[in-house]
Amino acid sequence: MKNTIVIIALVISAMCYAQDTSEEKLPYYEVPEYSKEFTAGTMAARMVDGLGFRFYWASEGLTEKDLNYRPSKDVRSSEDTIDHILDLSYIIVNSTLKQPNSRVDKSKMTYEEKRKQALMNLKTAAEILRGSDDISQYKIIFGENEIPFWNQVNGPIADAIWHCGQLASFRRITGNPINPNVNHFTGKVKEAKD
Repeated sequence: MKNTIVIIALVISAMCYAQDTSEEKLPYYEVPEYSKEFTAGTMAARMVDGLGFRFYWASEGLTEKDLNYRPSKDVRSSEDTIDHILDLSYIIVNSTLKQPNSRVDKSKMTYEEKRKQALMNLKTAAEILRGSDDISQYKIIFGENEIPFWNQVNGPIADAIWHCGQLASFRRITGNPINPNVNHFTGKVKEAKD
C-alpha cells in the first residue's frame, strides 16, 4: 500500500511538472542580454525591454483585490491601468509593424490575456527595433497622421513606464508588493535564499 501511494505521488508530481514546463513562458521575466553594439535600434529596443521587465513584475500575480484597487473614485483602478498599458503597447508595436492604430476590444479579455498580449506586443516591437538600422521609419500612425518615432520615446514608452510605477505602488498598498528579489537596475531576479 505504501509503495502504491509513493507511485501515485510521483505520477502526480511528474504530471504537474510536465504541465508547468509545457506552458508558454511569458517574455520579460528578466531583461534580455544587451546588444554588443550601440545603435538607435538597440537603444530603442532596450528601452522597450526595460518597460517589458517593469510591466512583467508590476503586473505579475495580481489578485482580484489588487485589480480592483483605486486610491479614489477619480483614479483608474489597477485593472484600468493594465488596459491603458495594453493600449500603449499596441501603439508601440503597431509603429514597428508600420500599421495604423485602431481601438482594440478588450472587454472579453481576462487580466492574464491582457498581460500576455502587452508583453508579447513589447517583445515583438523590441525585436524589430533591435534589428533596425533606421528607426525613423517606425512612425506612430493615427488615421492620416504620421507622428515621428521621437514621440514614441516621450509618449507611449515613457507613459507605460510611469503606469508600471502606479501598479507597483497600488499593489504595495493592497499588501501584495513586487517580488523583493527583482532587481530593476540589473534586470535580473536574484535567487531566493532558503
